[in-house]
Amino acid sequence: MKNKQNLIIVFILLSIWFRLVPHPPNFTPVTSLALFSGVMLNRKWLSLIVPLIAMILSDIILGFSSITIWVYLGFGLITISGWLFKEMKAKSVIISSIIFFLVSNFGVWWLSYPHTIDGLLVCYTLAIPFLGYSLLGDIFWSSILVTSYSYIEQRVVSFVEN
Repeated sequence: MKNKQNLIIVFILLSIWFRLVPHPPNFTPVTSLALFSGVMLNRKWLSLIVPLIAMILSDIILGFSSITIWVYLGFGLITISGWLFKEMKAKSVIISSIIFFLVSNFGVWWLSYPHTIDGLLVCYTLAIPFLGYSLLGDIFWSSILVTSYSYIEQRVVSFVEN
């Protein structure tokens, strides 16, 4: 249990770091961390706050904006989807990217566009390039998280058993 907690802390710190260094838009590990937390952590309250910790600590440096609450809501819904999926597979990662796209851009529409169907369609249409970055980043970071977690879990288990 202690090793899992330490690993989650490392994943949070890495998520913060990779939000702070230059990167393509939406190509960060936070969506993957949210899904991973929902899948891997038994304590639901803890799984919800893990990605929020990464976001809040990095947003202290990057700055908060009017869209922040929508972004955080998106990550909360991704974590909850992890409870339902119970594993990180391509399908759950892609659905997580879509959840983030839908929720965060709904917030952009709500805050910045006319509250009409046309305004909503324009908002989502203009956001499509960001979805591409999100999908690529989420697939990349999810594979990194799952692979590193499996590798470390096997190494720790084999070390303990020997």
